[in-house]
Amino acid sequence: MTYREEAEIQISELDLLSSMFPYEEEFIVTDQLAVAELKHFVENDSAEMPSSKIQFILNVKPEVSNASMVEFSMACALPFKYPTVLPEITVRSSLLSRSQQIHLNSDLKTYLMQNCSGEPCMLSAREWVKDHAAAYIDKELSSSSVTTSNAMQPEVIMFTRLWIYSHHIYNKQKRKNIIDWAKELSLSGFCMPGKPGVVCVEGLQSNCEEFWSRVRRLTWKRILIRHREDVSLEGGGHAEIQKQRRFSTLEEKCFDAHGARGNHMDLGQLYHFLEEKGCADIFQMYFGVEGH
Repeated sequence: MTYREEAEIQISELDLLSSMFPYEEEFIVTDQLAVAELKHFVENDSAEMPSSKIQFILNVKPEVSNASMVEFSMACALPFKYPTVLPEITVRSSLLSRSQQIHLNSDLKTYLMQNCSGEPCMLSAREWVKDHAAAYIDKELSSSSVTTSNAMQPEVIMFTRLWIYSHHIYNKQKRKNIIDWAKELSLSGFCMPGKPGVVCVEGLQSNCEEFWSRVRRLTWKRILIRHREDVSLEGGGHAEIQKQRRFSTLEEKCFDAHGARGNHMDLGQLYHFLEEKGCADIFQMYFGVEGH
């Protein structure tokens, strides 16, 4: 299945959810820009891949035996390859203890793996939560069983590298934000100001996504993720993360600035810099020509 076919399925499923659950207390998309990007990608053959996952919340109110109502919130994210890969779903409720929540989410994931792999499954997931979630409120799990469950299903740690393109980066405050936020989030990479602007950040996936979330909220003429790399880390420790890095820190790189405003960089020098870091193939993704 191609990316565009998967995107079409995601749009169709969102439309279905919107029609079935028209009220915000039932269903709410948390990032409308991501939906707009996905629709643009589906409707335009030359469009770039979307830069953000579709994210939404489904609220479920199953009736429990004592006739009171409890609410479960399903925080959902659709990976770019969904439905080829499973959705990311976390079920929460104020009435669930941490151990109960872990058990519920583990069982939901098992159900989806066994019954929904490769198929749209948000309605199936919602029905499962509606039918089964309330029972977990009364389940008492021993600490040993929770430990065993966690040991059997360790959390997957992802290392991510984002290659961001901007029409231009001039503003000194934005440039300071990029460096400060990268330092705060333990990200390495580089920022090339000028026209065009190039930013690369690498580190833990959650930190990269937080960085992108902050950067994209700033005012830009145009900014997008040109390319992203995701690598699963077996151990997830500091040494494994450092092994994946191409850059030691994040620093601003200027390559022989020229032009009337001194805002154009020498792209030949940029290419050689990328080549030194083992990233030469990225140059063509940015500029459509091979570097030299």
